[in-house]
Amino acid sequence: MSRTVLWWGRFDPDYSRNRILRQAFADLGWRVLDFRPHLSMLADWQAALHRLPKVDLVWLPCFRQRDLAAARRWSRRHGLPLIADPLISAYDKQVFERGKFAAGSTRAERLRAWEGRLLRSADLLIADTPAHAEFFAQTFAVAPNKIRVIHVGAEAALFQATPLPAYDGKRPLEALFFGSFIGLQGPETIVEAARCYQGPPVRWVLLGDGPLKAECQRRAQGLANVAFEPWLAYVQLPARIAQADIVLGVFGTSAKAGRVIPNKVFQALACGRPVVTREGAGYPPELQSDGGIVRLPPADPAALAQAVAKLADQAATMSELGRQARVSYERYFGERVIADELAAVLAAVTCQN
Repeated sequence: MSRTVLWWGRFDPDYSRNRILRQAFADLGWRVLDFRPHLSMLADWQAALHRLPKVDLVWLPCFRQRDLAAARRWSRRHGLPLIADPLISAYDKQVFERGKFAAGSTRAERLRAWEGRLLRSADLLIADTPAHAEFFAQTFAVAPNKIRVIHVGAEAALFQATPLPAYDGKRPLEALFFGSFIGLQGPETIVEAARCYQGPPVRWVLLGDGPLKAECQRRAQGLANVAFEPWLAYVQLPARIAQADIVLGVFGTSAKAGRVIPNKVFQALACGRPVVTREGAGYPPELQSDGGIVRLPPADPAALAQAVAKLADQAATMSELGRQARVSYERYFGERVIADELAAVLAAVTCQN
């Protein structure tokens, strides 16, 4: 008999993480219902007034820590397990990424205590990498046995492997970065790498918009091998990736940049494009020996320039590198992998309740 999961909160159903997991639930035979309340803190009262249908599980999607308290009250009242998938930490973002509150300050500690209480209230907590799971355990005192990992992956219907552009030796190869130009991504490193680059002709393209774009444009003045492109609609992104030969990931120095695997890495590998990105503890250890991805120290323009030059020297075999990228994606992050990880989470919460 089909089981039903209730997705709770003021979440965006079209956000890629949510769409991937909703599809995984469907693939596992679960029915997905949504409850999107008017007010987060009073959501359990609204749910009681609306008499929600019978469900088997409550799921709190990413970024919705504010919805956790009401979801916890309602799920306990009905004897239902609650799984939270925060994806990022509000404390980490405000203190270490944005620098809004100083680490150790009263306001920072208050935020950490608030978020910790909420995260510990879930029956299971989802992290996107083992390194992020360790962060949740150490920072918020969440019991490690209450944390499970489901990788982010890429939307299979959109990000499909396509042949690399034919290389005739007459055009420069294209190294593509796409993003929101934030510190975690380290786009300045890309511009500086283009400045010191020595190797076969490469066109470095930075696509998107964000806080650091103006600084990157200033640094790129006078560089004929660097181009900037405006942000594209999400559905147009796979076609733009298909035009590139190499995709550039993130190169920031923050602890968070070392814990996560960015969306762009999953998407590029899924499209069959070799990726160059910073090293990080979030990657499966076995991926180091597999093809399709090159990982470097963060904020190291010289290392990035050398890595791109090495790939450009292999232009004749770029299609094989692309094939290896797709194989690595399927092995570690593909649709079947995500569904299996979700199935393990559902089995674990069933055992606990």
